[in-house]
Amino acid sequence: MRPQSPLILSLLFVATLCLLRQVPAAADAADAGTSVNATANSTEFIRSSCVITLYPDVCYASLSRYANDIQQDPASLTRVAITISLANSRRMASYVSNLSHVGDYGADHRAASALHDCFTNFDDAVDEIRGSLNQMRQINDVDVPSFRFQMSNVQTWMSAALTDQETCTDGFEDVADGPMKADVCAKAEKVKKHTSNALALVNSFVQKRIP
Repeated sequence: MRPQSPLILSLLFVATLCLLRQVPAAADAADAGTSVNATANSTEFIRSSCVITLYPDVCYASLSRYANDIQQDPASLTRVAITISLANSRRMASYVSNLSHVGDYGADHRAASALHDCFTNFDDAVDEIRGSLNQMRQINDVDVPSFRFQMSNVQTWMSAALTDQETCTDGFEDVADGPMKADVCAKAEKVKKHTSNALALVNSFVQKRIP
């Protein structure tokens, strides 16, 4: 057999390299397609789950960014919703605390009292939501009695947190209208929406797991 010329060998080598490069590229494309489909399925799961909340648009907007973490797991969805509620409540408590210190509301006893009570209520809500999140991280959904007890705690604490947040805004009813009152109440309303949505998802999670 006649030996291959150097030119032919070089061409064969280049062709082989091209084929080898195409194999991982095709695999990467397949993986990318799978990832896109998984994310789409996760976001659709979040969208359909948010329908049962009072504020579905807020629910979807806040949760969809965590689609890769949530995937299609109701427990993960519930934990993330509670985590978002906790983060917003912490920021609100910090905001009201700073506002009561930097603002000169000493002469307006109603405003000063409303701010103090609002901070106390949101501080309590933070503790309650934190307790809910810690309980969710320990959920035992195999043992029905344990699951029922743990989720009862979560429902109780999230409901109490929402009540505390609503009490904050109720405390401003007798305060004269002004920028401070409007700003606090507007921010509190946004936080309440996240907590309300989280509670709704908690209740839905329980109803689906317990016949």
